[in-house]
Amino acid sequence: MKDLSSLELFFFALSMNLGRYLIIAGIFFFLFYIIFRQRWFFKKIQPKYPSRKDYQREILYSIISMTIFAFIAIVMIKSPLSQFTLRYDSIDKIGWFYWAFSIILMIFLHDAYFYWTHRAMHHPRLYNKIHSIHHHSLNPSPWAAFAFHPIEGFIQAGIIVPICLLIPFHVSALIVFLLFMTIYNAYGHLGFELYPKTFHKTIIGKWINTSISHNQHHEKFHGNYGLYFLFWDRWMGTIREDYNKAYDLSSDKKLREFKNSF
Repeated sequence: MKDLSSLELFFFALSMNLGRYLIIAGIFFFLFYIIFRQRWFFKKIQPKYPSRKDYQREILYSIISMTIFAFIAIVMIKSPLSQFTLRYDSIDKIGWFYWAFSIILMIFLHDAYFYWTHRAMHHPRLYNKIHSIHHHSLNPSPWAAFAFHPIEGFIQAGIIVPICLLIPFHVSALIVFLLFMTIYNAYGHLGFELYPKTFHKTIIGKWINTSISHNQHHEKFHGNYGLYFLFWDRWMGTIREDYNKAYDLSSDKKLREFKNSF
């Protein structure tokens, strides 16, 4: 990639980012909002669907965010900062076990980074000027996964910097991480819950972020700031008190019948 010009690298990274976002969010949207709209409606968290204008806004801001991610790629590869990255070229140099472990490290680092930057975005001064753009989606769809104000787009894309500077990584591991990030982000904004009805009460499920958890955050603005996990929310006391109740209600038979009446 270093052999590419900055412009070529930008368009390559942009096409990768846009392709990843449009394909993954598009598949979720196509399955849950079009093909199986009625069959899977009992899984819908909020009975109503977003409007067409909501979808258009979410896609527009997400495209802007993907452009910012591409810019960050140029910075990490073409700027003087590139000499400080811990990239390695041969997987055999460290082995496949570390290759997989590095992805896990990226996920945990990103979860901590997202929690604290996201929580900071809810400070009134930052929320009103920046983060409120994302919260225009009171009832989010998978298209909202990266619907950020440009400043927040730079902040969220900034996770690539500490990953590249702190974790020895192979480019393929970084690509897998970005793919996982996009899938889980689209699921978090899906508006449908895919985990089993008692998942939140299991030993593992207690610590895993769910679509219901993030949907609550969008609908009620405060609490449930995590991305992949609920570690930080539980440790810092920011998990919503009504989270378990909301999860229980989502699988309640009477509520499902009520949803199907819409």
